[in-house]
Amino acid sequence: MDVLKGKTAIVTGASSGIGYETARLFASEGANVVVAARRQSELDKLVAAIERGGGKAVALAGNVRDEAYAKALVELAEGRYGGLDIAFNNAGTNGEMGPSSGISLDGWREAMDVNLTGAFLGAKYQIPALQRRGGGSLIFTSTFVGYTVGMPGTAAYAASKAGVIGLMMTLAAELGPQGIRVNAILPGGTATTMAEAWVDTPEKLAVVEGLHALKRRAMPDEIARSVLYLASDASSFTTGSAMLVDGGVSINRT
Repeated sequence: MDVLKGKTAIVTGASSGIGYETARLFASEGANVVVAARRQSELDKLVAAIERGGGKAVALAGNVRDEAYAKALVELAEGRYGGLDIAFNNAGTNGEMGPSSGISLDGWREAMDVNLTGAFLGAKYQIPALQRRGGGSLIFTSTFVGYTVGMPGTAAYAASKAGVIGLMMTLAAELGPQGIRVNAILPGGTATTMAEAWVDTPEKLAVVEGLHALKRRAMPDEIARSVLYLASDASSFTTGSAMLVDGGVSINRT
């Protein structure tokens, strides 16, 4: 349908999971995509897959904790494709997990640096580029954990991702008058590499699936379709939203 035809998007955390599927979906819908992650080899494979499908993409590897990297991604988008219309700040980490009193300061900082500071640094450089375009869509990946559900052992992860929602709401209020919409996607349990730390046995998988009203986890491409909605003009009156795409885990009691 080419709902993003002529648009340029940055997607972080694109080497696997939700970011990978979103980058491919954006490209299939006509967007020029700048894909970002730490692993250059995986990004190169993604770019090749996009190009085989007739799409356009370019990769730049780096760490979202690095301010210079956030700036370089925007410069690449503008230099290669003439501007920036969409940014999906999706890169994240579980951080150190376990009882809160046992979390190390380094483990706490890792989650904050990647999940929250990385999102802030991305937005810091993406916003001026979106302003130069006269508007656009800025999207973050958060989670239901620490928002609608408290889960033991997730203090660093939950706090950092809840902070992303606060950042998103502030930016939505700041940037709305300039035609920039800002939203966050809150996935439920999703079959990604990162999620395997939560479900490393069949028994744990069964428990996680049972928490959801749909009694299953999402596949990454299902979450990507909701990200596409927020990126596209279909969501033209949606901003400041913490959008649950969680299979009903937030409301389920069965």
